[in-house]
Amino acid sequence: MNIILVLLPVAVGLGLLGLAAFLWSLKSGQFDDLEGAAWRAIMDDDEKPNRQPDA
Repeated sequence: MNIILVLLPVAVGLGLLGLAAFLWSLKSGQFDDLEGAAWRAIMDDDEKPNRQPDA
């Protein structure tokens, strides 16, 4: 029964820590561009672009 007195505050503390991290990520703009990362993952960057020399 004594373990409940330890585990309950630890669980609540971890939950509040996760909530604080989520709210921080919302305020810092982590979820602003949801499609950009998906397009960057499938974009083919292996080929170098053909550049014309500055003559």
